[in-house]
Amino acid sequence: MKIASFNVNSLRARLPVVLRWLSEHQPDVLCVQETKVQDADFPTEAFDGTGYECAFKGQKSYNGVAIFSRGPAEKVRYGFDGEPKDEPRLITARIDGVTIVNTYVPQGYLPDSQKFDYKLSWFERLLIFFGRNFTPADPIVWVGDLNVAPEPIDVYDPVTLSGHVCFHPDVHKALKKVMGWGFVDVFRMHCKEPGQYTFWDYRMRDAFRFNRGWRLDHIMATQTMADKSTACYIDKNPRLAERPSDHTPIIAEFVW
Repeated sequence: MKIASFNVNSLRARLPVVLRWLSEHQPDVLCVQETKVQDADFPTEAFDGTGYECAFKGQKSYNGVAIFSRGPAEKVRYGFDGEPKDEPRLITARIDGVTIVNTYVPQGYLPDSQKFDYKLSWFERLLIFFGRNFTPADPIVWVGDLNVAPEPIDVYDPVTLSGHVCFHPDVHKALKKVMGWGFVDVFRMHCKEPGQYTFWDYRMRDAFRFNRGWRLDHIMATQTMADKSTACYIDKNPRLAERPSDHTPIIAEFVW
């Protein structure tokens, strides 16, 4: 079972990249974030004939999540329990017996801002969501742009970037609390090397060329699924495409 995550930074703008990647790699599940399209305008017709079903929740210009799957998606849920007015940042589905949780965690803006507080509270709510609906023994794969680089090896300059909203002690603690519920970082199971990134900022000149990146996109799994993981890797090729996203896919493979 091949599961991938990709922050596309506007699905409609990145359609050629996404369609080509799906065709070439044929994952069983592709979770995307930052679709930036309201539901009525979601480009479902572009995926006709690809063999993928899609569940999605979005809004105009911001946020948005979707799950593409080769098999049927069951028990699809959007957002946190009983709070439909939330930004579209969370979608959950059961596919081939595995619960897929796709998240686009708030970025946080600045450490002294309300948006940063919202980011921290979002992690708290996510932990409550897992505790209410699942157990650590369940087969769960949690993916997405978490807007957190967990360790110094996950950023290109940990000294200069210390205190950034995506590399901040408070978000590290928040992520560790959720991980402590029962998740394993699948990528780090297979790769211990520094310099492995999924995001390179458009605003920084030659960031990709000089690998000045961040590992913000993750695939986490409960131990039940982690024990079945055979590989996890980052595909940089989409970042080299014409009109690329500032992120690139991360992929995990499981014997399931």
